[in-house]
Amino acid sequence: MPKTIIAGNWKMNTSANEAVQLASAIKALVDEVQGVEKVVCPPFVWLSSVGQALEGSSVKLGAQNLYYEEKGAYTGEISPGMLEGLCQYVILGHSERRHIFGEDDGAVNKKVIASLKVHMWPILCVGERLEERDAGRAEQVVEAQLRGSLQGITSSANLYIAYEPVWAIGTGRAATPEDAQSVMAHIRKVMSALYGEAMSMEIPLLYGGSVTADNASQLMGQQDINGALVGGASLNVESFASIVTQAAQAKV
Repeated sequence: MPKTIIAGNWKMNTSANEAVQLASAIKALVDEVQGVEKVVCPPFVWLSSVGQALEGSSVKLGAQNLYYEEKGAYTGEISPGMLEGLCQYVILGHSERRHIFGEDDGAVNKKVIASLKVHMWPILCVGERLEERDAGRAEQVVEAQLRGSLQGITSSANLYIAYEPVWAIGTGRAATPEDAQSVMAHIRKVMSALYGEAMSMEIPLLYGGSVTADNASQLMGQQDINGALVGGASLNVESFASIVTQAAQAKV
């Protein structure tokens, strides 16, 4: 069975003090929850201090992005080597990176390859826009993103896939559990075609897009949903802890 994972994407939020306080509070509430990999992904500038706050706990640390070059004249970018040793996970291909900053599948593919080279585990995000869903193209769009972003990657080891329908991110409008499961089942089918059925069944599939303490249990109860990439709710200690606890209970 795939690993169950709940990852919190803090996005561009928190001050230095807020980040440490949030991490410490999350550690206190979820450290002893068994059966779920807990990950928090703060802004780059707080990775070190948040890592210190989480030291000795079961809560892992992730980055929100990276650049695929090792070093050079890339002002403002963060290389894989800079993150190596700081964190274990990295979010790549998030819809905000794709649609605000113009990252295409080719760029995301380079980032996935770069992260795996330094033994960081990519959480690869895919998802369709509202107009694409309304046109009946959700599965087609997601499959194209998967195949493009995983080009040349011959093993699914340490890959995590997050399905985040763009129309559900930060809008309060989550996909229904049934709709999410339908796309997740297609993702599993695509991964099976790429890596074989046995390996595909070990890849954790996360749902993201307005995940809250109110809908987490229903989402986690779906066959092909192995966890969640949580946005706004990850900034609230009680909400994030509740989602972690519900995931643990759903996957027993």
